[in-house]
Amino acid sequence: MGDDNAGLLLALATENAELRQQLASAQDLLVETAIDAGQLHARIEALQAELAEVRARFDAWRTEASRMRDGVQRTA
Repeated sequence: MGDDNAGLLLALATENAELRQQLASAQDLLVETAIDAGQLHARIEALQAELAEVRARFDAWRTEASRMRDGVQRTA
């Protein structure tokens, strides 16, 4: 094998190693992003459930306030 071929082979091997390292780093970032996304999704679901509960309590409070107001107006 000539010196040109050996140099080219070495350059390709070096580039391949660098690309593999970049790929591994990208995969690590992707896994971290997926974990973060899962945690955010769980938090959003919890907040939606909490919001639904608060809305239900507010609706019940508003209904009760309306009943009390109607009762006061009838007696007045």
